[in-house]
Amino acid sequence: MKARPNQRLSSQAMAFVLAGGRGSRLKELTDRRAKPAVYFGGKTRIIDFALSNALNSGIRKMAIATQYKAHSLIRHMQRGWSFFRAERNEYLDILPASQRVDESKWYLGTADAVTQNIDIVDDYGVKYVIILAGDHIYKMDYEVMLQQHVETGADVTIGCLTVPKAEATAFGVMGVDATGRITDFLEKPADPPTIPGDPKNSLASMGIYVFDWAFLRELLVKDAEDPNSSHDFGNDIIPQIVKHGKAMAHRFAESCVTAGLEDEPYWRDVGTIDAFWQANIDLTDFVPKLDIYDNSWPIWTYAELVPPAKFIHDEDGRRGSAISSLVAGDCIVSGSEVRNSLLFTGCRTHSFSSLEYVVALPQVIVNRKAELKNCVIDRGVIIPEGLVVGEDPDLDAKWFRRTESGIVLITQDMIDRWSHAKS
Repeated sequence: MKARPNQRLSSQAMAFVLAGGRGSRLKELTDRRAKPAVYFGGKTRIIDFALSNALNSGIRKMAIATQYKAHSLIRHMQRGWSFFRAERNEYLDILPASQRVDESKWYLGTADAVTQNIDIVDDYGVKYVIILAGDHIYKMDYEVMLQQHVETGADVTIGCLTVPKAEATAFGVMGVDATGRITDFLEKPADPPTIPGDPKNSLASMGIYVFDWAFLRELLVKDAEDPNSSHDFGNDIIPQIVKHGKAMAHRFAESCVTAGLEDEPYWRDVGTIDAFWQANIDLTDFVPKLDIYDNSWPIWTYAELVPPAKFIHDEDGRRGSAISSLVAGDCIVSGSEVRNSLLFTGCRTHSFSSLEYVVALPQVIVNRKAELKNCVIDRGVIIPEGLVVGEDPDLDAKWFRRTESGIVLITQDMIDRWSHAKS
């Protein structure tokens, strides 16, 4: 693809989103949907953040590789992301693992997901490819990262978080020299290398990679022929480039998008029940760590046509109210108190019930006199009258999934078992 003068690099790039993972640490939340399709923030899905970053950065060619229980994710793409127009040279392709290479081969690893679709990427005619994970919450301008990639002449540029050394043991960690060139790539090291001149912090991989497509294509073809490879970017492709080529670190702080209120770059892997609950509850803070109200960098999603939220009853002990909370459209808060909570589209809370630090996914019904605290409620769950969660740890753990830090996940199957035992 020949670049025109003053052409943005993002117009010569495509985003390849890896969205095939189950996200097993989210337990029952991913029993029916892939992790990128899990709801987040009141009306969006987790994958909307990576896709919105790409769109807002000027990228109009995207591919999404799916594998595990992809129906919910594919339906969301069709409903919320179908505005790309081929006649404007815009494309969004969904690439399920469809045994295109071999009848026995699904996607074997993150790199293999791209290898099996080389012909499709070729058809896009792009110069650069940005590999993205579809399961993180953050706002980032990929154009800034592309510019660094071109200016440094890197074979690969890797998005990196600055994290305290003690926390870096949970990540893939970069050892870098003073110029930002990566000299080591270590997966979850016991003694992480630190940043030159900053002995307290390390650089951790965000799972975001920028390549020249011609370079990556050649590497993937070679990797596919290697019987000893796990066909994974983190395990195989990246270490090889670090050893034999030029890998550069890109610091997230340089391309993080903020509205001016955030006090530090915000990136979250919401891969556990605790992390998922916390990141949603963070949005209810007076000054949230992530500003989703920034219209200059919107988070695109499927916008359902629903009526406004409604609050009814106004008497002592039976007042429909929500304090320090996010309440989506089509919610009815009827004679109940909602505090520091997040209600997704279509929730109903009935009289004399109370919700505190609750993340309720769409179409949850909370019946009368229920008292809920520190919990995540899956989509469509009907909370029985008088149910109390968050007061007795042993009782919570008996019927529901309770984490070590005390967050309770509630699904309809768990409620049905509880109801059956009570009857």
